Amino acid sequence: MKHKGGHLVVMVAALLLGMSAAAQEKRIAKSDLPPAVQKAVDEQIRGTSIRGYSTEVENGQREYEVETMVNGHSRDITFAPDGSVLELEEQVDLSKLPSKVRDGLQAKAGSGTITHVESISKRGKLVAYEAKVQTSGKRHEIQVGPDGEPLAREE
Repeated sequence: MKHKGGHLVVMVAALLLGMSAAAQEKRIAKSDLPPAVQKAVDEQIRGTSIRGYSTEVENGQREYEVETMVNGHSRDITFAPDGSVLELEEQVDLSKLPSKVRDGLQAKAGSGTITHVESISKRGKLVAYEAKVQTSGKRHEIQVGPDGEPLAREE
């Protein structure tokens, strides 16, 4: 029995390692994108500069991301293999957020300093604001809903 248990531990470890590797983002070239995604990217990136392309498997589904810069702000777009936009993360200035959102982020940040804020839209709908916060030399992320209220679950 001891011998079989050892194999089980090795199999579970290999499975977990494989799952971890599958979830990792991999840098790719534009030419590696499926044709439908290449077409959608061309439509979405007008007036931007490209920082890079990547792919990963998220919740069992292949996704493609293009990282861009628009007027000095980051704008990252995630596509499904059919070219549809799954998610858009766009940097926004804290000072330009609605006061309820700004107040909600400040409340969650506590004594930390908000260093970067992005709006998160999924399938064309604004679902959250995410902020990078620095507290006592450590960085973490916080999120609030489009109304500045805490989210039931993070996006």
